[in-house]
Amino acid sequence: MRSGRLSGQGRGDLTSGTRRGCAPVREAARAKLNLYLRVVGRRDDGYHLLDSLVAFAAVHDVIAAEPAETLSLSVEGPFAGALERALRTEGRENLVLRAARRLADAAGRRPEARITLTKALPVAAGIGGGSADAAAALRALCILWDLDPPEGELLRLALPLGADLPACLISRPALVAGIGERLEAAALPAAGLLLVNPGAPVATAAMFAARTGPFSVPAGLRPADLAAVRDARALAEILRPLGNDLAGAAMTAVPAIGAVLDRLAAVQDCLLARLSGSGATCFGLFPDEAAAETAAAAIAAEQSGWWVAPTRFLSEAPPRAG
Repeated sequence: MRSGRLSGQGRGDLTSGTRRGCAPVREAARAKLNLYLRVVGRRDDGYHLLDSLVAFAAVHDVIAAEPAETLSLSVEGPFAGALERALRTEGRENLVLRAARRLADAAGRRPEARITLTKALPVAAGIGGGSADAAAALRALCILWDLDPPEGELLRLALPLGADLPACLISRPALVAGIGERLEAAALPAAGLLLVNPGAPVATAAMFAARTGPFSVPAGLRPADLAAVRDARALAEILRPLGNDLAGAAMTAVPAIGAVLDRLAAVQDCLLARLSGSGATCFGLFPDEAAAETAAAAIAAEQSGWWVAPTRFLSEAPPRAG
């Protein structure tokens, strides 16, 4: 990035105007899953070093951005109230607004956009919701503001906002290392997924602080190892010994996570049950979507207070949200 401006691919520094008279730009903010998560060290500045395989599911929030004379954000959807309460309690600004201002500053322009976030994913749930929302906002605003930065430049701009931002910007399966900035594209087989959250928010920073024991050794998983995996059952066998280093701290903080994991593990056709990220969302891996949907119906009938979402892996680039 030079002279405080975002440079485009073959178009020089881009500071062109906002698209006018068009429909809102809509972007899907996909749920991010840590299929395994190892904490392998900590830098002097306090950031933890990670080794993880991330995937993205076909459930998502939605960001819509349209022209305006100022920057604003409105939140709607089933988890809008939970998000606003969490931000108010913590005294924080929504990450979407911070991302918008950072992008505008880098592009040398005013942050002018009316942004609407439809919050369909649980809050503080270990599925990258806030980071996914901010990443979707960056993608949408690049279109709205006619910016075309190289991918690496946008990733560098996003990283200071949070370790999940680079992966959420790409929004495709990847092996993650460093503090989240080192990404290697990975291939995953078709599989059914069932996401279940018991309705308890979990603060990521608190889970890293509560983690005990020595740091883990990186798993050594390579993209070539995953390219050879042909189905969900084989993927489950690779993931089974790798685990989630934050699971113990999360289950101590929210014992209901253990109940979710036990119920997922017991349901028919579940190949693997695991906590995603810092929690409290757990996922079950299934041979196909039909098996995941059958399991979802059974669990939802028993636990009306749990968020239950059958879905699947997505591997292609983020779609425009419908």
